Amino acid sequence: MSLTLPRALPRTFWPYLLIAPAVAGAAYLLVYPLVRNVVISFQRYGMGELIRGEAQFVGFENYRKILGDEEFWTVVWRTLWWTALNTALIMVIATLVALMIQRLRKVMRILVMSGLVLAWASPVIATTTVFQWLFASRYGVVNWVLVHLGFSSYENYSWFANGPATFAILVVLIVWQSVPFAAITLHSALITVPSELYESARLDGASGSRMFRSITLPILRPIFGLVLSLEIIWTFTCFAQIWAISKGGPDGSTTTLPVYAYQIAQSLHRYDLAGAASTVTVLILVVMLIAYARQMFKEEADL
Repeated sequence: MSLTLPRALPRTFWPYLLIAPAVAGAAYLLVYPLVRNVVISFQRYGMGELIRGEAQFVGFENYRKILGDEEFWTVVWRTLWWTALNTALIMVIATLVALMIQRLRKVMRILVMSGLVLAWASPVIATTTVFQWLFASRYGVVNWVLVHLGFSSYENYSWFANGPATFAILVVLIVWQSVPFAAITLHSALITVPSELYESARLDGASGSRMFRSITLPILRPIFGLVLSLEIIWTFTCFAQIWAISKGGPDGSTTTLPVYAYQIAQSLHRYDLAGAASTVTVLILVVMLIAYARQMFKEEADL
């Protein structure tokens, strides 16, 4: 017995009707907070307005205060450096891991892939807590290993009291959490490259690096671009790990734009300035992704 659709609705309308709940849920969870944040950024919105529920429209006053703050621009450059460093390390290490997995035998490949999946599935805060234990000043494993290797100056060394050291630990943490996803994705793409291309290149005497540049990279350029874009978004908007470990310290050395906006909202209760900072953060990220997408499409057109 065949199922007949109501004549009032054309068949082409049903797919849109079926995905409507998911689209509505995504719009409520993603679009509404973004629009609300933009609206608040144009208002005077502090603790009093939060309680009373009334806010005065002030135009671009909040943006002028944010953009005129020297600390804000310091945080912007630190965020860009943070994003570039993490993204570069993630992509290089993930590519090397993906190439390594491709050359492993079946049993080892399964073990390595299982380890990557477990690392990827670990909760963010749980992983961050483990890193805090590793670098603890008195009972941390890192200090214990360094002291037993002969570096006595690291006995009871406080890693999180030093700005560059805290920044470096956070970089290691983000890279460790991000590499599994990127490596698994790139490995899944690598197995789709026809092996005949590599065999022909080997017969012609091509080296491994030459095959990667001439075969692997051109074929997988869209996947590399997608993974790179996702990692840029991930590192640029990273908040939970930084806040859990350092709260932007010491002395603001690990304060990025998401942390900066949260500090304004939490410490000063200036939700309007935090909204302006968050909106500028989104705009910077969008500009970065658009510039990268244009460059990638230009390179593909030249091929």
